[in-house]
Amino acid sequence: MRTDSSPGTLPAREHLPATDAGTPVLDVVIPVHNEEKDLRPCVLRLHEHLTRTFPYAFRITVADNASTDSTPQVAARLAARIPEVGSVRLEQKGRGRALRTVWAASEAPVLAYMDVDLSTDLNALLPLVAPLISGHSDLAIGSRLTRSSRVVRGAKREFISRAYNLILRGSLQARFSDAQCGFKAIRSDVARVLLPLVEDTGWFFDTEMLVLAERAGLRIHEVPVDWVDDPDSTVHIVKTATDDLKGVWRVGKALATGSLPLDRLVRPFGDDPRDREIQDVPKGLARQLLGFCVVGVLSTLFYLLLYSAFRQFSGSQTANALALLVSAVANTAANRRLTFGVRGPGGAVRHQAQGLVVFGIGLALTSGSLAALNAATSSPAHSTELAVLIAANLAATVLRFLLFRAWVFPERRDEQPSPQPYPGTAQPYPGTAQPHPPAQPYQQLRHADDQQLWHADDQQLWHADDRQLRHADATVRPRPVRPGDTDPRDPR
Repeated sequence: MRTDSSPGTLPAREHLPATDAGTPVLDVVIPVHNEEKDLRPCVLRLHEHLTRTFPYAFRITVADNASTDSTPQVAARLAARIPEVGSVRLEQKGRGRALRTVWAASEAPVLAYMDVDLSTDLNALLPLVAPLISGHSDLAIGSRLTRSSRVVRGAKREFISRAYNLILRGSLQARFSDAQCGFKAIRSDVARVLLPLVEDTGWFFDTEMLVLAERAGLRIHEVPVDWVDDPDSTVHIVKTATDDLKGVWRVGKALATGSLPLDRLVRPFGDDPRDREIQDVPKGLARQLLGFCVVGVLSTLFYLLLYSAFRQFSGSQTANALALLVSAVANTAANRRLTFGVRGPGGAVRHQAQGLVVFGIGLALTSGSLAALNAATSSPAHSTELAVLIAANLAATVLRFLLFRAWVFPERRDEQPSPQPYPGTAQPYPGTAQPHPPAQPYQQLRHADDQQLWHADDQQLWHADDRQLRHADATVRPRPVRPGDTDPRDPR
């Protein structure tokens, strides 16, 4: 431990000593192909780091992808010498194939992988898997492209990496920053559901997994890493880039056509706070505000164009009234359909009549503003008129939204939205409002013969006469899915 430190510097960070926790919590996979030179130092260094710093039991698995050199023998010797090390031999190449095979067979609740060159500083390993161990996140990735990352590599690889991630953002709307860093982890229960949807078996495996996870709403944790390029890397940049672009096209096409069953991944692990009803909060307020603002901006631009056109052959008051009248009719129609979701011709005439009343209030505000401007100066500039009208319209817009929501398009209290079905079944999500009866706690199964309910949270049988199952103030804590758990509602 360092004891010397100069003023203004921080002491060296020290890890707490790790203890043996029994069953492996983490399984780190090292996919290799013809890596007889780097495999042994990589495994020894990783094992030493985990033994010294990782506070849980762990396992290191070498996944050999059809190596033709002595890599399998090196892996076998390491597995025989070190109890925490194992090896798996595959007769076909492909990093994605190796990860899928080992992860599917592993019993560890957290699965990770890293490249054999150990370009990523191992101090990022515990921050990578900690959110998965705690249950906070579903996947975790190391990122070389965040502002706090420290990366040493050539300009060519830097350009390729950033260009590839820009392509992902532009074509697949990816929000994660670094798809190619060989330093990732995933919870095993998530992997069992997600990986069957991933088709690629090569280098694009990572990207496809992350894109599908993100589209399904799973939580991805990013860790900034220190990364030093390996000059002896055997990765073929051109071939890898070509295969990745083909994968981007394939996944983008599948997402566009809706052929991927991502509904299987939507909220698959129990309680979600978004499913809970919050009292005394108006429903749809945020969406209506957004829609009203968009319609309002377009209506204002339409109004200004009309005013400028009418002003060519009429006075300011006449041009203002005509522009407001035309734009008000268009504004009411757009808000009726887009903001408040009213469909069909029913009530359209009444809504337009009420909208004209709201128009009258806006006319009074804007006309009063123009009158005040004309009283202040005899010949105001056209730009000054527009500025005053914009300010008056902003004030009228707030009042218009309140009148639209409370009077013109009031929320119907007697209508309740139909419950959203749970994927693969007619049962609604937990906490979804239903007309009758009240929603029962999730993961229950009614047996037709004995009328018993099975509650998957505490593994107890409840008779049908005793249906008052406690929800503990609607804060039921979902338990992770285990290999033996089944859900009869799951189409899989």
